[in-house]
Amino acid sequence: MIELRAFVFLDSLQPQLAAFTGCTGRGFPPVRDDASLWIEVAPGMPIHTITDVCLKATAVQPAIQVVERAYGLLEVHHRDQGEVRQAGEAALNYLRLKEADRMRPRVVSSQIIRAVEPMHAQTVNRTRYGSMLLPGQSLFIMETEPAAYIALAANEAEKAARVTLVQVQTFGAFGRLQMGGEEAEVDAAAKAAITAVEAITGREK
Repeated sequence: MIELRAFVFLDSLQPQLAAFTGCTGRGFPPVRDDASLWIEVAPGMPIHTITDVCLKATAVQPAIQVVERAYGLLEVHHRDQGEVRQAGEAALNYLRLKEADRMRPRVVSSQIIRAVEPMHAQTVNRTRYGSMLLPGQSLFIMETEPAAYIALAANEAEKAARVTLVQVQTFGAFGRLQMGGEEAEVDAAAKAAITAVEAITGREK
């Protein structure tokens, strides 16, 4: 039995998330304003078949495919939103599920650290793949379960405020996001990210 943990459609990838996905993914890089679909399932191995179904049914391209024993993650994208939505329908048909069968996400934790100290910023920057966190900026940190919904959080935060994407992890037991910027901008980004995730409907865990 395959569990649909996450199913989230992004109508327009924001510049930083698109660049980050292209940098860290091993597939075909998306670009700004591409539509994007993120699917997470358990166990992980069926994500291979879901990828095959999506690619045979549509013209989408995959940027990320992560296959763990417990969870599998797929991201596909295309300039045409219709292609991405059709890929999602193909995946759901294969699974014999509906979008409403996805797991409802929860915000596991969120915090804002204000006026980050220089040594703290250096520590964060040592493990980041996105922009550098500068001393004196505020740092927004967020975790979600399932992990893939952190992509929605990052995208909506970037839409809402002038912040920099420091790190985002979209796979595993929990998704993790780090964003930096001026205090007011980080406050706006945090609000948008949390609101977007909490608005997603689905079955309870």
